[in-house]
Amino acid sequence: MSINKELLEILACPKCKGDIRLTKDGSGLICDTCKLIYPIKDDIPVMLIDEAIAVD
Repeated sequence: MSINKELLEILACPKCKGDIRLTKDGSGLICDTCKLIYPIKDDIPVMLIDEAIAVD
């Protein structure tokens, strides 16, 4: 999975509006502030708070 770098620069966490980054395995986008991972399904980031996965 390859997210366009320009897209990654304009995306923000929907909860805190902070920066997000690609996870190491490329399966989602992580917000370090909220400790949430937004999954990427069919090459599309799912930026819904209800769909986010909490990080321990």
